[in-house]
Amino acid sequence: MIFYLAPMEGLTGYVFRNILNRRFPGVAKYFSPFISPDGSGKFKSGSMRDILPENNPDLELVPQVLCNTPEQFIAASKIFGDMGYREVNLNAGCPSGTVVSKHKGAGMLADTKGLDNFLEEIFSHTQLKISVKTRLGVDTSDNFPEILEIYNKYPIYELTVHARNRAGQYKSPVDLPAFRYALEHSKNPVCYNGNIFSSAELNELNKTAPCDKVMLGRGVCANPALVRQLKGGKSLEKEELRDFLNELSSGLLASGLGEHFTLARLKELWYYMQDMFPGGERKIKMIKRAKYLSDYNEALNALFSENYFTASSKFRG
Repeated sequence: MIFYLAPMEGLTGYVFRNILNRRFPGVAKYFSPFISPDGSGKFKSGSMRDILPENNPDLELVPQVLCNTPEQFIAASKIFGDMGYREVNLNAGCPSGTVVSKHKGAGMLADTKGLDNFLEEIFSHTQLKISVKTRLGVDTSDNFPEILEIYNKYPIYELTVHARNRAGQYKSPVDLPAFRYALEHSKNPVCYNGNIFSSAELNELNKTAPCDKVMLGRGVCANPALVRQLKGGKSLEKEELRDFLNELSSGLLASGLGEHFTLARLKELWYYMQDMFPGGERKIKMIKRAKYLSDYNEALNALFSENYFTASSKFRG
């Protein structure tokens, strides 16, 4: 089983990736949080810093692009190629309302002819391998076979299927039969994505639609040792988690991120990790209310000093 780390904006940047890769190795490939190029294919300095090869020295990283014109994708891909990258990923799955309204992400799936034209252009003018991350549809999954037919027209390096439509966001049950359809009918290699938080979900996937590649996102944010556990290794230990969090806090500050933004990212991570501390709700609330890192660290000390920790996160979204 091969595991990838999904792109999660504001969470899985290069500081997080490097610490995860060093402390909890096992992820074969990392995908950058989406990069939105402008009309000329250029993008923000923060996105550039995130994918600089020198900031990702010991891991395999794939830049992901979120855009609505082939020209933007092609221009950005040229920049990635000049940086030494061999693969670029198209985001055709982001369910955010502001993204979909601009015909980006999962919004691309609403216009299958437009999607076809987009893919024809980028495969005709891009030198890099092109992988795609997709959902099953927008408001329904009924037209996924039509969407897959379009994907089958092109030599997609890898097709990652998040087994929900856009309307399902991250709340609806995953549609494993639809993913099985993708496995059986895709002409391109397929990777699974969606709601893998423990061996139980992975076993269910393997019973219904066995797949040798799985992309994890929220599950790793909820439990950074998840890949190790899915491979049969030991469960996450409390002190490991504390060391991980300490290094993440220091690393974000060292990267040039200010205290306010560092604290915001740490708090966002706690949205996923909080269920590992049943009974510690009051102290976790103190973490979420912290206005300064000193307050955050004090609340963290209080939480970890008690016996709330359990290695199995119950987070499901």
